[in-house]
Amino acid sequence: MGGTRREINTEELFSSRGRFRVLRVLSECGELNISEVGRRTGMNYTSVERHLGKLRDMGLLREKRYGKIRIFEVLFRAITVRIERGWGVRVEIEMSPLP
Repeated sequence: MGGTRREINTEELFSSRGRFRVLRVLSECGELNISEVGRRTGMNYTSVERHLGKLRDMGLLREKRYGKIRIFEVLFRAITVRIERGWGVRVEIEMSPLP
């Protein structure tokens, strides 16, 4: 049972090393709170929060709140970067089915 596939803007996704680091950590863990993402990436809280918000707005993450605690969960199964002659660079996202 696969999820849906869609494409997003390559530059928007990979426009910063910090965003890529946040995405990598969350893809390895599945879900974490902001402080733990910051600890694992070596980034400060404000930077992590900004990157998480951008990734959430792109539809790659879901934010869950438990009082003051905010948990970010990965919504994708796979991200594939395709570089094709004559077509350029595309990022294909395979979304996980939501529970």
